[in-house]
Amino acid sequence: MGKGGEGDVNMAAWLVGVNTLKVQPFKLPPLGPHDVKINMKAVGICGSDVHYLKTMRCADFIVKEPMVIGHECAGIIEEVGNEVKSLTPGDRVALEPGISCWRCSYCKDGSYNLCPDMKFFATPPVHGSLANQVVHPADLCFKLPDNVSLEEGAMCEPLSVGIHACRRANVGAETTVLIMGAGPIGLVTMLAARAFGAPRIVLVDVDSHRLSVAKQLGADGIVQVSTNIQDVTNEVAEIQKTMGAGVDVTFDCAGFSKTMSTALSATRSGGKVCLVGMGHGEMVVPLTGAAAREVDIVGIFRYKNTWPLCLEFLRTGKIDVKPLITHRFNFSQSEVVEAFETSARGGDAIKVMFNL
Repeated sequence: MGKGGEGDVNMAAWLVGVNTLKVQPFKLPPLGPHDVKINMKAVGICGSDVHYLKTMRCADFIVKEPMVIGHECAGIIEEVGNEVKSLTPGDRVALEPGISCWRCSYCKDGSYNLCPDMKFFATPPVHGSLANQVVHPADLCFKLPDNVSLEEGAMCEPLSVGIHACRRANVGAETTVLIMGAGPIGLVTMLAARAFGAPRIVLVDVDSHRLSVAKQLGADGIVQVSTNIQDVTNEVAEIQKTMGAGVDVTFDCAGFSKTMSTALSATRSGGKVCLVGMGHGEMVVPLTGAAAREVDIVGIFRYKNTWPLCLEFLRTGKIDVKPLITHRFNFSQSEVVEAFETSARGGDAIKVMFNL
């Protein structure tokens, strides 16, 4: 594949229909004064990308016309707009994928992740970043420290979800943490909670392989559960026994009625539950009992101002995301299809990464 330079055609992975991805030409917008053109080098596959591929929708976002997929990414600056002072060609950068308006009350208040006019890579109708090249605002491109690889740079996007969740829940050196779900987001939330100082972290999942990965990555305890809602009471007792102390904060990284019911029941009085996963649009959960114990419930949506901290954690080794990258593929039609199939299958795949 060409790199999109002179005479080369910029290619991208287009979602053109249910379970149909095609590597096709992708014409870039002109380079604005505050933009940079980036040669993509590492792009990870996220659960939402797979969701779009399988159903052409994710929550309320519906794919109505062909769309370039991908949003976890890093690359090398090829060209800079004439007003860009912070970056130069050759710089290695991690990209924050959401462009907010900077004019609405949310943006002015600092909560730009809630901007109603957010333009986010691979969220319809905005094109994503699984391409040879993309154009992006310079202020959303963060220079990688010398000892942080491009793949690790691409991992800043999922890691940002964990870091934003830990900030929302005020995780610190005295916070015991329970995490429902040991998938990619559960695991990055665990790594973030540890970096924030959490002294004890327990992970819960239905899958024994995922739990063994969590243990290898530093979980203090693991609890395997069923999918049966009738088992919640017994499982909560086992979780509390495994924690060996009250659960201060629970992160539900799955977002199902059962996981949220478990989270609310397992968390100590006066504790917090942070809903991270979005498995079910609607849930039936025991809110009244949790409210009577003053359990706070907070939600998160994406992240804000997380890339500098992600890169600092990676630079200092406080977080190591490398073990999460389990599969690597090149950027070709056949490998794009195979990579998405690998990610969708789950099994031993945690993070599937493209090397462009």
